[in-house]
Amino acid sequence: MDEADDLLGRPVVKGASDLPRERDTATWFGLGAASLLLFAAMAIGGSFAAYFDLPAFLMVVGGTAAVTAISFPIDDLMRLPQVFSTALFRTVPPPRPHARKLLQLADRARKAGLFSLEDATAAVQHDPFLGEALALVVDNYAAPEIEQALKIEVQAMLSRHRVSADILRRGGEVAPAMGLIGTLVGLVQMLSGLNTPANIGPAMAVAILATLYGAVLANMILLPFAAKLDRNNHAEALIAQMTMIAAVSIATQESPRRLETSLNSILPRAARLSEFD
Repeated sequence: MDEADDLLGRPVVKGASDLPRERDTATWFGLGAASLLLFAAMAIGGSFAAYFDLPAFLMVVGGTAAVTAISFPIDDLMRLPQVFSTALFRTVPPPRPHARKLLQLADRARKAGLFSLEDATAAVQHDPFLGEALALVVDNYAAPEIEQALKIEVQAMLSRHRVSADILRRGGEVAPAMGLIGTLVGLVQMLSGLNTPANIGPAMAVAILATLYGAVLANMILLPFAAKLDRNNHAEALIAQMTMIAAVSIATQESPRRLETSLNSILPRAARLSEFD
């Protein structure tokens, strides 16, 4: 990682939130590898054209989108492009650099006073939650008021993220069902056209490919992305909790050493700090 001067003028390592968005390697690798294996199996078994059927595709993909939309308000559905972007690109900083940044802010407030953090708010525009926490501290809100305000913000943020994951999970439930519906439609077409051999093949393609499309859509895209969003949600909740702890600690003018102890209590063991040892 690149080196930069921290808010106290000392060199520190940048966190992910300080840097442009970067691809989530695991997501891209998993999606690419799964797609490659699927396409390789198709290529080995025959022509790609044999695996494409427009009626089956419309029933499964369009039907899944339409049925999923019934369960959620339009405002939540409009955030889906951003939801997929969140899963494909990592925007949550690693906990250790963020904890170190919080300690630096606490150290600055202890040495230069709470109002010295006013200049720091401009340096954390990439992190609106941290900026809001610092603004509350600089405005001299009482620690209980800061904690209450930030808790409400965290709960609202996590609620929005849970809804996004719920949309994808709901889609993952609907897709196989739409595949089954497509299969039944294809079977009806096939059975009703037994006297016309030319119609049996296309009807059978609808029946089989609808099931395939439903399984692929659910198990290769929607459910894995929902799981990734849940993981990102937990990571963001940890970052927000650390920020809230730091804001309350700074407002009560606790020692940065004590703040480090509090942060280490919620950090994974491998990410714990020892700045004051």
